[in-house]
Amino acid sequence: MSNRDRLWLRVTVAWTLFVWLVFTKNIVGDSKHSLGFKAVHVALAVVSIALALVVWGIASRSRTRDRARD
Repeated sequence: MSNRDRLWLRVTVAWTLFVWLVFTKNIVGDSKHSLGFKAVHVALAVVSIALALVVWGIASRSRTRDRARD
């Protein structure tokens, strides 16, 4: 994987983390939404953040492999 590809993956991960963490903070702190609404969106955030972390790991592993080949 090229350095450029790894960079784009990491930028995407950072953006995903930022969006979901801010959104979750705002949803949980808002009293006009029901508990069910909050629970669903927190669950979506957890899944999205977990997937983002997996993508970060793949990018890191690819970098490690590329360095080992050199």
